[in-house]
Amino acid sequence: MSTVEERLERIETMLVRLVDQQTVREWYSVDQFAEIVGKSEFTVREWARLGRIHAKKRKSGRGAYASWVISHDELMRYQREGLLPLPSGRNQ
Repeated sequence: MSTVEERLERIETMLVRLVDQQTVREWYSVDQFAEIVGKSEFTVREWARLGRIHAKKRKSGRGAYASWVISHDELMRYQREGLLPLPSGRNQ
């Protein structure tokens, strides 16, 4: 059986996760977007690379490579409409 302290810690962890999910951000990282929509980070990066979602590359502060970021507006569009069609000329 769990102690009261362990149970409280689990409840606090769940509350932090819930608040984080409900927080509206201007931009989401790939991992944040992936968690919200229930997909893997790899899948979201591929969608961005292929133009299936609108995303931008921004310097991440972690070296020479930029990271994908997705706007809140794009998250809302994706949740309403789904993926964008592949741009013409892309075979995948």
